[in-house]
Amino acid sequence: MARIIFLGFSAILFSFSTADDTLTPGRPLTDDSEASLISVGGKFQLGFFSPVGSSNRYVGIWFRNVSVDSVVWIANRRRPIASKSGILSLTANGTLLIADGNGNGNGTTVYWSSSTEVSVANPVAQLLDDANLVVREAGGDQNSYPAWQSHDFPTNIHLPGMKLGWNLTSGFNRQLTAWTSATDPAPGIYTLGIEKQGNAQEFVWQGTQPRWRSGPWNGLYFSGVPTIELDSLLRQEFVVDEQEVAAWFTVGNPSVILRSVLMPDGLLRSESWIEETQKWNVRAYVPMDRCDSFYPCGPNAVCYPNAWPMCQCLPGFRPRNPQNWDVIGNPSDGCVRTTALDCQNGTDRFFQQSSVKLPDTTASAVNRSMSLEDCRSWCLRNCSCTAYASANLSTGSESGCMIWTSGLADIKFLYGSSSAQPLYVRLAAADLVTATEPMESGQRRMLTIIITVSCVAVLFFVCVACCVWAAKKKKSKCTIAEATGNFCMDNKLGEGGFGPVYKGKLKEGQEIAVKRLSKTSMQGTDEFKNEVMVIAKLQHRNLVRLLGCCVQGGERMLIYEYMLNGSLDTFLFDRDRCRLLDWRMRYNIILGIARGLLYLHHDSRYRIIHRDLKTSNILLDKDMNPKISDFGMAKLFGGDETTGNTKRVVGT
Repeated sequence: MARIIFLGFSAILFSFSTADDTLTPGRPLTDDSEASLISVGGKFQLGFFSPVGSSNRYVGIWFRNVSVDSVVWIANRRRPIASKSGILSLTANGTLLIADGNGNGNGTTVYWSSSTEVSVANPVAQLLDDANLVVREAGGDQNSYPAWQSHDFPTNIHLPGMKLGWNLTSGFNRQLTAWTSATDPAPGIYTLGIEKQGNAQEFVWQGTQPRWRSGPWNGLYFSGVPTIELDSLLRQEFVVDEQEVAAWFTVGNPSVILRSVLMPDGLLRSESWIEETQKWNVRAYVPMDRCDSFYPCGPNAVCYPNAWPMCQCLPGFRPRNPQNWDVIGNPSDGCVRTTALDCQNGTDRFFQQSSVKLPDTTASAVNRSMSLEDCRSWCLRNCSCTAYASANLSTGSESGCMIWTSGLADIKFLYGSSSAQPLYVRLAAADLVTATEPMESGQRRMLTIIITVSCVAVLFFVCVACCVWAAKKKKSKCTIAEATGNFCMDNKLGEGGFGPVYKGKLKEGQEIAVKRLSKTSMQGTDEFKNEVMVIAKLQHRNLVRLLGCCVQGGERMLIYEYMLNGSLDTFLFDRDRCRLLDWRMRYNIILGIARGLLYLHHDSRYRIIHRDLKTSNILLDKDMNPKISDFGMAKLFGGDETTGNTKRVVGT
């Protein structure tokens, strides 16, 4: 008898400890019993939980084998339960309810409902192995569309196979909404979704205001994210038809755990779980740089993330308000045409702008069956058309058609993205000289004469330049004072051991940086002579270029090329500016510094040891190319020398 009682008790214990993947009417999950559903493959679990740092109770779905930040979906994110008295139940008509009760399924306050519009005769709720909680008829077709599913109501996580976007039949829209904070899953101010107007594209909105835009889908990738095509772990999918406008991604290796997360600060991150470190690895994120902000430069301008200033007008355009661009530094007015279009006479041409995220397509027109040549003709016939581009690259060539009929907004230059599709900008013939039209014989003769005369003129000016070059290297104090506004404090860039550094502009328009030896400087005439002597022997793209010097009376000044982006330390040690340095840019800076040092140590005529290399002595030009500067402490060696003596210890 004892054995029978023991076996019976074991069977009861086993039935409570074995989780199911299905919820049925009359068998609710209660928080106080810690009951849960586990997907059939054991990948996901559904139950009650509290976020880290909070005592509120929620019903959610999470990764079973992920130890950190594992929650992927929450039902009652707007109304948490204050205690562990919650129940999750399925009604007889197929509606899921979260209520506050006494644990017997008779809830008193409803905190959340699935609001199923379609009544199900014999319903079950099942947790699938893709983290989708579905409500369908028991024993029905597993491949049929469920009466309700959690994937139609995502929170802040996008998982493989989960669609975002529009069901055009019902008008239903699936969007991600960020948490309010790391400990509060209530809906925050940022959402990610698809704008279906014009040529569809993804947006991150802050409230109702766009914050980031993906660019349109071209059959392979969103035009603003061309690197997604090269991703070996996932495949991006997008569909536009009569039933839906939707985006999703798939993973080739089912053992890899990938997700996209919309963070409380509006950052959209692609992450993979690393089992060895038990951490999420951030693979990519947007917005990635200042040009990812929506519409930073106004219409008809391109945003260059690595340039300063970052906004430049498209060819054939000029700033609408030069005062705002040059003085205030506010380019939001954008650019206007230099020459008006001549649609009536048909003389307009197109300029190919490569390596850019295509302009905002919310108001664009699309024809996916048209060839690119027909697209060009369509644009020329439409006097309102300002640009065109291919709508489909999946065939291996450009096909389909998009045209824009207003200002070209939110264009970003994509460094290193040779696969980025081109934009064809409509220009007046005066702003674009085409090289494709055949020349008549008279034009060829004229061109020959022009080239011959030009060559003779160039040789003459080279000879003259050689004669005056040495004189121009030495600048007078008056010339430097005039260039720097008499060493005006407004032009002061900074101060080092040598003395103050001023920004200046010569009469011919060249911008310069002037180092003026201070009377109180610890460095003196020896360092001045040393720097002139060293740099005069050097020529390399990663070394700052000395333009001249001034030795007059007691004055000692060095004149360098002006570096638009200043020194590297102003980026690295500034909380806001350091975010402008993405990993590709940091790598290029490191590589440039290494090239400069290799030249100094091995490839130059003299072996030179800098002795004062630090971030403040690494200058960045307008394209963020690094240049080593400040050679006052440098020491020269012969080509076969490897050691040297010094009377004082200096440098870094």
